[in-house]
Amino acid sequence: MKDKKKGKGKVKENDVKTNGKLKTKEYEKELAKLHVELVKVQEWVKYKGLKVCIVFEGRDGAGKGGTIKAITERVSPRTFRVVALPAPTEREKTQMYAQRYMAHLPAAGEVVIFDRSWYNRAGVERVMGFCTEEQARRFLQVVPAFEKLLIESGVILLKYWLEVNPDEQTRRLEGRIDDGRKIWKLSPMDLQSYSRWDDYTKARDEMFAASDTAWAPWFVAKSDDKKRARLNIITHLLSKIPYKEAPHEKVKLPDRKKIQKYKSPDYPFKFIPEVF
Repeated sequence: MKDKKKGKGKVKENDVKTNGKLKTKEYEKELAKLHVELVKVQEWVKYKGLKVCIVFEGRDGAGKGGTIKAITERVSPRTFRVVALPAPTEREKTQMYAQRYMAHLPAAGEVVIFDRSWYNRAGVERVMGFCTEEQARRFLQVVPAFEKLLIESGVILLKYWLEVNPDEQTRRLEGRIDDGRKIWKLSPMDLQSYSRWDDYTKARDEMFAASDTAWAPWFVAKSDDKKRARLNIITHLLSKIPYKEAPHEKVKLPDRKKIQKYKSPDYPFKFIPEVF
């Protein structure tokens, strides 16, 4: 493999494992550079009052959660808000479908990341029978207009679909079964939907055909190599958000008053045990 074009995400031959996946050391090095740019985006979004909405969809095990974590781990949760809604309540089921999502859309100075979104209606709800075919078709008819309204109101809307191959999905889902850190990520719905690969493929294709518009296109990321996918997605979204370095004063710590003038009382602090 030749060096890629100079800039973010440059990968060299010796930075890649024999199976073609990015080494952790190189991944962390490139991710650190991208984190600096994400902080610049954060400060520019606040400075200019931008409204950014990022939608993540994809198959179970495709790496949505890890990608979102990579994006948000060095920025402020007050600016970068992650929305991962549970199943709708009985009350929410009686509302206009998009109503519960609209409450979470960004205000000025915010970046909102949806870990699954209103596209549940075109995906899991349709495949698993939680909505009727008529409801799914109606959603696909109106969603382009809904997104056009978002954009015309000043929202920068980015939609990402993470695609993983069947064997890699199986490997990842199996890896969750006996891992106490990941078992919560394997829901009964994941188990039911696992065997319906073709149904999800058909639903995805119909969703793309209806909602991949000039004003709100879908961007697909191959995520068989999760590290590489995260770097590619962050690099791409940085290219889609117009930003500069926001003006700020140079930071300098003020002089500290003389310490140890104040003496703490003899208080029985309850220190935690030092087990490490």
